[in-house]
Amino acid sequence: MTYTLQITIDCISVHSQADWWAETLGWVVEPTDQAFIDDVLAKGWAQPDELVEHNGVRVWRDGSAICRPGEEGQKGRLRILFQPVPEPKTVKNRCHLDINLNGGSKDDTRARLEARGAQFLYEANQGPHIWSTMADPEGNEFCIS
Repeated sequence: MTYTLQITIDCISVHSQADWWAETLGWVVEPTDQAFIDDVLAKGWAQPDELVEHNGVRVWRDGSAICRPGEEGQKGRLRILFQPVPEPKTVKNRCHLDINLNGGSKDDTRARLEARGAQFLYEANQGPHIWSTMADPEGNEFCIS
């Protein structure tokens, strides 16, 4: 049996992080089904304080997810979920994302990401393979190569 995979990232601001990563990867923030929200509120399965307004729509306060364009709602899709934690990041990640730029300019990408709030941490290599380790606006490490 094989399994599907979802990557979950702890953060303080789930919706800001989802927006940032969707733009970074060229992915989309998964839309929130407003009719579903109305239904679960009417049935008492959720309370209004579990929702916030973000970009003009009601969304779940405690989570936001992104996926590749065109895969919204598909079973088995690769998605990244952003979930809230009360504390800021304080130590190095034990797991991180590696972004393959598919031949794009690492320097240009690095500059664009820094302009959007990322931080360059260091450059490393293994033989001829060179990558840059960076941190997203909340300090989560990721690599571009």
